[in-house]
Amino acid sequence: MKKFNIRKVLDGLTAVSSSSSSAQPGNRENDLIQETLQSEHFQLCKTVRHGFPYQPSSMAFDPVQKILAIGTQNGALRLFGRPGVECYCQHDSGAAVIQLQFLINEGALVSALADDSIHLWNLRQKRPAILHSLKFNRERITFCHLPFQSKWLYVGTERGNIHIVNVECFTLSGYVIMWNKAIELSSKSHPGPVVHISDNPMDEGKLIIGFESGTVVLWDLKSKKADYRYTYDEAIHSVDWHHEGKQFLCSHSDGTLTIWNVKSPAKPAQIITPHGKQPKDGKKPEPCKPILKVEYKTTRAGDPFMILSGGLSYDTVGRRPCLTVMHGKSTAVLEMDYPIVDFLTLCETPYPNDFQEPYAVVVLLEKDLVVIDLAQNGYPIFENPYPLSIHESPVTCCEYFADCPVDLIPALYSAGSRQKRQGYSKKEWPISGGNWGLGTQSYPEIIITGHADGSIKFWDASAITLQVLYKLKTAKVFEKARNKDDKPNTDIVDEDPFAIQILSWCPESRILCVAGVSAHVIIYRFSKQEVTTEVLQLLEVRLQYELNDMESPDGDQTPATPTPGASSNSQPSAPQSHPSTSSSSSDGIRDNVPCLKVRSTPLKQSAGYQVELVIQLVWVSGEPPQQITSLGVNSSYGLVVFGNSNGLAIVDYIQKTVLLNLGTIELYGSNDPYQRQPRSPRKTRQPSGGLCDINEGSTTSEDRCKSPTAGSASACNSEDHKLPKFKEKVKTKSRMFSKMVVNDLAKMSRKLSLPTELKPDLDKRERRHRGLVKKQCNSVEEQTETPERGVFHRMFSAPLFNIRDNSFSRSRSSSVTSIDKESREAITCFYFCETYTRKTDSSTAPSLWVGTSLGTVLVIVLNLPPAGEQRLLQPVIVSPSGTLIRLKGAILRMAFLDSTGAILPPAYEAWREPNAPDDKDEKDKLRKRRPVSVSPSSSQEISENQYAVICSEKQAKVIALPSQNCIYKHNITETSFVLRADVVQMSNGICLACFCANGHIMTLSLPSLRPLLDVNYLPLTDMRIARTFCFTNNGQALYLVSPTEIQRITYSQDTCENLQEMLGELFTPVETPEAPNRGFFKGLFGGGAQSLDREELFGESVAGKASRSLAQHIPGPGGIEGMKGAASGVVGELARARIALDERGQKLGELEERTAAMMASADSFSKHAHDMMLKCKDKKWYQF
Repeated sequence: MKKFNIRKVLDGLTAVSSSSSSAQPGNRENDLIQETLQSEHFQLCKTVRHGFPYQPSSMAFDPVQKILAIGTQNGALRLFGRPGVECYCQHDSGAAVIQLQFLINEGALVSALADDSIHLWNLRQKRPAILHSLKFNRERITFCHLPFQSKWLYVGTERGNIHIVNVECFTLSGYVIMWNKAIELSSKSHPGPVVHISDNPMDEGKLIIGFESGTVVLWDLKSKKADYRYTYDEAIHSVDWHHEGKQFLCSHSDGTLTIWNVKSPAKPAQIITPHGKQPKDGKKPEPCKPILKVEYKTTRAGDPFMILSGGLSYDTVGRRPCLTVMHGKSTAVLEMDYPIVDFLTLCETPYPNDFQEPYAVVVLLEKDLVVIDLAQNGYPIFENPYPLSIHESPVTCCEYFADCPVDLIPALYSAGSRQKRQGYSKKEWPISGGNWGLGTQSYPEIIITGHADGSIKFWDASAITLQVLYKLKTAKVFEKARNKDDKPNTDIVDEDPFAIQILSWCPESRILCVAGVSAHVIIYRFSKQEVTTEVLQLLEVRLQYELNDMESPDGDQTPATPTPGASSNSQPSAPQSHPSTSSSSSDGIRDNVPCLKVRSTPLKQSAGYQVELVIQLVWVSGEPPQQITSLGVNSSYGLVVFGNSNGLAIVDYIQKTVLLNLGTIELYGSNDPYQRQPRSPRKTRQPSGGLCDINEGSTTSEDRCKSPTAGSASACNSEDHKLPKFKEKVKTKSRMFSKMVVNDLAKMSRKLSLPTELKPDLDKRERRHRGLVKKQCNSVEEQTETPERGVFHRMFSAPLFNIRDNSFSRSRSSSVTSIDKESREAITCFYFCETYTRKTDSSTAPSLWVGTSLGTVLVIVLNLPPAGEQRLLQPVIVSPSGTLIRLKGAILRMAFLDSTGAILPPAYEAWREPNAPDDKDEKDKLRKRRPVSVSPSSSQEISENQYAVICSEKQAKVIALPSQNCIYKHNITETSFVLRADVVQMSNGICLACFCANGHIMTLSLPSLRPLLDVNYLPLTDMRIARTFCFTNNGQALYLVSPTEIQRITYSQDTCENLQEMLGELFTPVETPEAPNRGFFKGLFGGGAQSLDREELFGESVAGKASRSLAQHIPGPGGIEGMKGAASGVVGELARARIALDERGQKLGELEERTAAMMASADSFSKHAHDMMLKCKDKKWYQF
């Protein structure tokens, strides 16, 4: 028996609290490895943001550039061009964007914010920036209008006044339209805020102003007085012109539309109630809900379109939001999935005084963007090419894979293309502006998202774009509840029983393993062929733990050992075709029942991912199974492993058997450094989520080495007689810690203030401090204690959030800082590797490394039968090695390096078609199976030295193997804790990347653990970030920045430098369409559009200066001036030179254009003069 070593218990607690990494003396293993990564290879910057804009508030479209802009309630701006061209910007104030206006075909955009500021964005650069800002001090902005090809912006306010802004220099004109001059003098009440401004399409000198109260004024800009006033009893929401400028349309709060003739202000020409029931006696229709917006668009060939949102009758309770399209006598009501925020009609011409010819409607919903084809019958929608469906069901976990096998994306796309819906418009997507960037990254990238409804989405993320490839629905594996009474036993969660908790994916073999919130694991294989599975393969596992020196409340001795295979039937290792029935005792205690019922009917599985095996944890003596906290799969070994706060189970998914089913304490054997408190079975219902009370099973050391076919283990525990001695031993040592406990509790309280977990360090103190004093615990008291709910150890495996509102939940009864918890040790991390498992090993062997929440790493040896037919028949033998490594904090990540410092990936089996035709010989298939002992990443022999890289929440260690000496150690953080850590491959080396709860992103060199990058990137404001943050190779990372958006970042200097080239261009030079032809008679008799010299009217010389106190001008950082200021250093010099060249080229280009225009003008004049001379040459004076 291995001797107990107290130094291993102390390891981590007595670590030197220095922030620099330290090499352990007396070890020379590190001298041979030359590290190539330096701090200059790292730089942190945001790359792109994907997904639907969170909480959208406004929208605009440039009909010439064909660019769509969406503003949000938190001041974000998203710009969309052709598929693959999108951009994200942010207003510094974070105020809601209330309105957007494009300077059509100018490459600029005006945004109006709820904090009464307006901003001019320059879109002619790849990363748009603000050129000017204007902050109103005394008035609140309610509406803006910028006429086509005008530089004067009308700004309406809450007081009813209209100010005019020059958008070139962002200065206010002295010309102001005051509300009291606009309305009739006889009117005693204020007309309310300005809700609409637009100029007459045929006369730029006439401005229509809509006030909220129902008053509309036609204002003459030249004479500075109102021509006509139109009054209606109901409040106005929007106004739109007929293109001829003789009529306009208003929408009202009672669900009516009024059409007015410009020269007949007395009453509306027509009143329409689109959704009102017309009474037979000629009375007014019943009032309806407000029509929030209406657009009036004309066509040359037929009737005009009236498109409106809202206006439904009040008796349509529960009806979905609708967009109504009225065209001639037909009225189409288009139901939407979410409330409508805004809509825009896309028209062929940018000119307001021409037939509009509408061809599509863009509808911005609260959680979706829909584009409707107006040109086809039935108004079909366009298939949306943007990745806006990330949030279709809330994202619960996320994984990111860079540098995948090249055949993977085509295979997933092929499977996903069969899932596409039919019935979309046949036309091309109408938002088609911009140009793609020149992507220099050629490696494939895949993002996988797991969702609350049990679905999994695969995304192609190559070259900073995002496109959905394939969607997998895991809920199909389970029976659907037909009614409320038939709901599954989802006592483990309150809702969303199919939510995905953890993903484990092997890209090379395409094996996918998922763990769900209802304590279930599903293993999928990828196939290109459709198959119908008659009976789904099912294993039920009973993970539990009871200490034998404690009697259960009913006085009966609880069985200490679970049956391997863990089902209630008598064949433990054979897979079941359906769940076993409940073996409830006479008092109704639920036992051996899974949380979900696997479907018993045949399952038709399309090409793509198909179910190989379903594993479910079952209830044990009235307690629901603990949620799964870690998951691992290895295709070469044919094994899947999962763990929770009770213990772990290893399953052979080829033979469909449970190989190992152990409580965490049993993995230690006699090496267990902790005092464990016995615990009675809990009868209370477990709250949703969390690493809950430890409840482990116990197996003898002999039985641990047995194959699963050797029968169930004995109920007596061989370790029992050693337990009292062990307790006394730890008790004597624990007195040394008493001072440390007191000092450290204050430090730990900072950690506990976050709604995350009872951290492992506190658990250690608690066991030593309380557990030794209170050896026996009252079972009645324990039954009333509800386990803590807010615990999580790895963000992608965290089961602890409320899926609906993306918040982590607190415990229902006890507070986070309660110290009255019994010891709990969850399995947090797995790694399959071929390495040295013991100090005495001379050769490597397949093994599984297990990390726990108390900072322990344990090693399990895997004895695999030879590949081929024997692998199908002979059992895999698994046995703990006795190796134990300690770190401070929960273990997050493990990896292995060879003697040169290169990463050693786990062995894998190359993908092959699982549903190959029957005529192929079975032996041929088996021969293709890769031997498990070969790591395909390197053809060379495995060298005699290896290094294990282990990272916990607090520190990282590099352990030399087989000697197990710690050659490097680095304390990552003292005051915070690491949320995510990954060992990643950069272009010229490998490093350890960490994301801390205090917002720091760090990289450490390997193997020496030198800090290379430490940036305070973002504070942990939302647990969503913690749950979804992940690093991957080549310096890429991502997280869910909002419930609907993925933010991608890079920590690679190369990518930061090349980012400008990779980003798409929003602005492309396009000719503005020609203005509509006025026609001969209109030109002759003064008809057609009347132009206005706004410069003369609004300029400083005529209108004077505006009051300085009214608004404050703020120059923006955007444009060439801003870029000049931002450039610095060597890169800055280059940037400045490039800017100077750009400026010079721009000026030369302008000069060239002007010269060409003057030459053309001179030629034209010469030609006209010559023609005139020839015409008049021979004429006499009387002929003129």
